Parts: sequence; C-alpha cells; structure tokens
Amino acid sequence: MTQLPPRWTALPREGRDTLFLLAVIGWVVAMQAAHIPLWCLGLTAVLLAWRAWLTLRLRPLPGLWTRALLLTLAVGATYLTHRTILGRDAGVTLIVVLLALKTLELRARRDAFVVFFLSFFTLLTHFFYSQSLLTALGILLALWGLLTALVNAHMPVGRPPLWHAARLAGGMALLGAPIMLVLFMLFPRMAPLWGIPGDGLTGRSGLSPSMSVGTLASLALDDSVAMRVRFEGPPPPRHTQYFRGPVLSQFDGREWLPQQAGLSSRGDLIAPVRTRGEPLRYEVTLEPNNRPWLLVLEATTTPPRWPGSSPRDVVPTPDLQWLLRRPVTDLMRYEAVSHVDFQHGPGEPVLGLQDFVALPPGFNPRTLALAQDMRRQAAKASPQALIDQALARLRTGGYTYTLSPGLYGQHTADEFWFDRKAGFCEHIASSFVVLMRALDIPARVVTGYQGGELNPVDGFFTVRQSDAHAWAEVWLAQQGWVRIDPTASVAPSRTDTLQRLRPPPGLFGGAMLAISPTLSQQLRAVWEATNNRWNQWVLNYTQSRQLDLLRQLGLRASDWTDLAYALMVLVIAASGLGAVWTLWERRQSDPWLRLLVRARQRLARAGVAVPPQATPRQLAQHLPVSLAPMDNQALRDWLLRLEAQRYAASSADPALALATLERDFARLPWPSPSPASASPPAPPRGA
Repeated sequence: MTQLPPRWTALPREGRDTLFLLAVIGWVVAMQAAHIPLWCLGLTAVLLAWRAWLTLRLRPLPGLWTRALLLTLAVGATYLTHRTILGRDAGVTLIVVLLALKTLELRARRDAFVVFFLSFFTLLTHFFYSQSLLTALGILLALWGLLTALVNAHMPVGRPPLWHAARLAGGMALLGAPIMLVLFMLFPRMAPLWGIPGDGLTGRSGLSPSMSVGTLASLALDDSVAMRVRFEGPPPPRHTQYFRGPVLSQFDGREWLPQQAGLSSRGDLIAPVRTRGEPLRYEVTLEPNNRPWLLVLEATTTPPRWPGSSPRDVVPTPDLQWLLRRPVTDLMRYEAVSHVDFQHGPGEPVLGLQDFVALPPGFNPRTLALAQDMRRQAAKASPQALIDQALARLRTGGYTYTLSPGLYGQHTADEFWFDRKAGFCEHIASSFVVLMRALDIPARVVTGYQGGELNPVDGFFTVRQSDAHAWAEVWLAQQGWVRIDPTASVAPSRTDTLQRLRPPPGLFGGAMLAISPTLSQQLRAVWEATNNRWNQWVLNYTQSRQLDLLRQLGLRASDWTDLAYALMVLVIAASGLGAVWTLWERRQSDPWLRLLVRARQRLARAGVAVPPQATPRQLAQHLPVSLAPMDNQALRDWLLRLEAQRYAASSADPALALATLERDFARLPWPSPSPASASPPAPPRGA
C-alpha cells in the first residue's frame, strides 16, 4: 500500500483543512468550466494551485499589493471579455475569480466563513445555466463537501477526522431534506423569478430557420434529446410521425429561406385544413432551443395547450406551423391534438402559387435540362406522373443515403442528380424540390423531425437532434399541398423502420458494444427515463401543478395566495412540533444522573451540606451522623451501588440494574427534612 509523503502526514490540521476546502472549491469551479472564459478558468486553477503550494510548504501568504494587483487584472479582463462587469456572464466570471483570490488571504476563521459564503453563492450560479439532473447531482456533491468543511471549521479542538465531519454534514442535510421538500412543493412559483436559466443556449445545435445544403447532416452526429412525446392511445405508424418545423420556400441557389411575411399571408394561399379520421392526442416535452416554434405532428388545427396558456400565446401560420410569441428558453410541456390524415392548401390554382416555382437564374442548368427532357418525353403527363417518374429515378438510379457525400459546389442539384448521387436528407429534398419547380410544379422544403425511439422504461418516444429531417411538399390540384419524402425512395428504412445513419462509435462505445450490444442501449434507456422523470416532476413542476396537488389533498386552491397560506400553516405546525421536541428532549436527561440529582436533593432537604457536583461516594461520606446505623448503612450501600452501576464492569443488564436502583430509592430511609430547611411560616395578616 502506497504511503503518503511525510510532509502530508505531518501537515498541521489547519493545512489539512485548507487543502480539503481548496479541493471542494476546485470542484465548484470545474462545474462552471463551460460557462466562464478560458482565462478565468486558467487563472482560477493557478491561484488555487498556488494556495495549495503555500500550504504544503508552510510559506506566508502574499501581501496586500499582490492581491490588489491580481484583483485589478481580473476586473479588467472581465470588462474586456464581456464589455461590462454587470449581468449574468460577467457576474459569474467575477465571482469565480473573487473566490479564488479570497483563498489567498485565508488566515482566520472569519476569512474561512467568507470563503464558505462565496462558495455557496458560486454554487448557486450553476442553476443560471442548467437545471439538469447531472447538474443537480454535481451540486449535491459540492454542497456535501462545503457542509463538511463548514462543520469541520466548528470543531476547533484536536484533529477530528474529515469523515466524521462528513457524516455530521450528511446528517444535517438529511434533517433539512423534509423542509426543502415542503418548500419545493408549496413555495409559490411566480414568473419571472422561477426558471431563471433560459438564454444560456449559445452553441446548442438544433433546427435552424434556414437550410443550407449540408447543414442537417451535422445534426445527425448530435445524439442529444430534442423532445419527448407521450401518446394517449396507440402511437401512429412510424412513417406518419412527422413533427413540423420551419417551412422554406425561397431559394437563392445555395440556401433555403422562409417565405417573406407579406407573401406568406396572402389570402389566396390560405385554405382551411381538411382532416379525416380520429384525432391523435399526445403530450410533448420540448427541450430549450431558443427558437419560437412549437413542434407538433402534421396536422394540428387547434392551438397547443399548457398550464396557464391562452390562444393568444401561439400564432398559426398558413403553412401549418405554430409559433410562440417568445423563444423557448426553458423546458416546456404542452398538449396537442393532430390528424395524420389531412389535406391543406388551396384546391384550385391561385396566383400565389407562382412563388413556389421560382428558381434563381444561373444555377443548376443540367437539372433544368432534365426537367425539359421529362416534359418532352411525356408531353401530356400529369404532375403526379412526373413526381412518380422523379421518385422512380431516385429508387433505381443508384442514389445512396449517406452522412458524408462530400462538399457540394455551386450547382447543388446538378451534382446530386448527375455526379455524386449521394447525400443526406437535405441534399435529396433540396434537389427534388428544384426539379419539381423546373417542371412547373409548386414545391417547397419542410424541415423538422421524423420518427422517434420508444423508451421501454417510461413509455415516452424520445426524439433526438439526430432525427432532424427535411422533406418536400408539392401542390396538386384538388389535393392542395401533399407531403413527398424523397429520402424514403433512396432509403426506405429511414422512415419505415427509423434506421438512422450513425457515426462510428468511439473507444468507449466500441468497448461497450464488444461487451454487450444491448447493454449500452439499456443503460441509456434507464438514464433517459430517469432524466425525463426529473424534467416532468422537478423542472416542470409549475404553479398549476402545485394547485392541483392542494386540490387532491382536499383543499380549495385557486391562486398562489392559497399556496402561501398552506405553506404558512405547515411552517407554524413544524415550529410547534420543533418546540415540543425541544422541551421533551430537555426532560430526557440521563436516568442515572436523575437518580444522583434526586439523592442530592433529599440530603440537602435534610440539612446536609452537599457539594453541587458531589459523586455518589462523596454523598456517602456526607451522610448525617444522626441516622441510625442500619439506615446509614442502607443509604451508603445504595450510593455505592449507584456508583458501581456506572463505572464498574459488570455482566448484569445495565437497564435492569438501573430499574432496581430506582425501585430501591423509594424504599430507602432518607433523613427527614430539618426545621431549618422547612418553609418559614407566613407573617400575620396585619404585619
């Protein structure tokens, strides 16, 4: 077994406690590594390492001017990075640096308490960026470490082991857990104080309001969760699970963009949605994406609902998309009703459809020539026949579905149809729509998510960023807009059995697959189900769910004031129980000490001068000489038995011996109270 160096074992307790506190602070700061600048992370690591080196070497701490210079540099770097020293990001950066600098003047207990306060505050700032289950577990570990250091600081005598302080800190946290649970369940949630994190979505991948050919392929490498869906009844067939996102109608040769607001709101393009069959009811838990759209199945005719929502909170668009009036910056759960069998759009040709056959000049000449050949070969072919011919070309022309088709140039559709014959869903959908427009068939690109993976643990469908998809919509007379997924012609397994293109597994993933092909999937299913429960019951515990809880308990609850009253009643009840417990605990002293106190009181009432802290043997020496020899001996024997019960080794049951002493106490010949100790007579009434 490796032994610690002599310098570590000989380190005084103050040094040991300082190193432990520095380790806890390092863990607190490491959790913020993704949200603070690199210079801040590096400077904090250097300062903590420097403080640890000073502790190990028993060197003096730096002086005031050194600390002032470091503080000035930190404030200046914070201002240069964020252009302010206020706000969330600048404030977190500054508080992390101040915490590290404060350790350089950690000399007395007062300084330690300031460091504890700053550490707890820094710990709280993690929730500014994330409230995930992993974040909560990391904060719980850091909280235990800080409580351990705080408990250890209140043990000034000796060298108590850190594990002893850790057990006390864990017990304190467990005692406070019921109070925390009650506050969580009943403390009124009033916006905007609840749900602080929201805009920390920089760099988060997801759907975009535009589509450049090749962008969705990068999402296939992102296995993070986009949303979770739970259906009330049987789920719809997998090939109908299209969650509608941005609809892109304008093409500049390289990028697809949404139609301009003035054009998309033209009256001739707006037509009621015609649905068939029974509606499909489901619930969506949408992850934050900093986008304003609500992802729902096609087609949703009524506004999605969530607790406290109103129809004015969402805006429908003519292309079957639902938009929020604000970006989705925190976890959001809503209910929706959709029809997978529907028709929408104008049934007859209208002027506005001309915008959906426009193509930029100078792009994809070979695709335009292909469209002319198809028209010439089938002069009187219907639009449906031309669509079927294009899909047949995709099925039989040697086209492949791949994540790495190579970098496309200026003429993206030409390269797909004639050169590469390989692409991801956006390559296929974009090239198909370009061909349709060249055939004078109105068409547009729709992006969103297709399909989902059923989690057998909790029954939710998990839709990931890798499920991002692009498909086409073409306009046909008497039918309106019709969904066409050209990717299904190239790779039918993409939409039928939801076989996704996956990047090659890494070293750890390959090892897991070698051990057990299904183990990693089972572990991921359990973890995601646990994470989903955290989202449903913790992050999405809104005020409406609080009120529902009170109603289930039989209480009338209509707004947050009822929650405040319920919380007040519980606080008063808990305070009363705590007071009763304290009084009861005060009365529950050591029964052996109670017998000793009663013996002292009996002798004191008899006029015997008994020292306040007299032991049983000392009481036996102070017995009055006026007692009869037998009575004196009986009292002396009882007092010595009382002493032996506490201090002498014996095989008898201690509880039984103590019960015998209590029974004999009432039978002993205690001396009668002396007249001097009796209460004086009351003075005459006229005195």
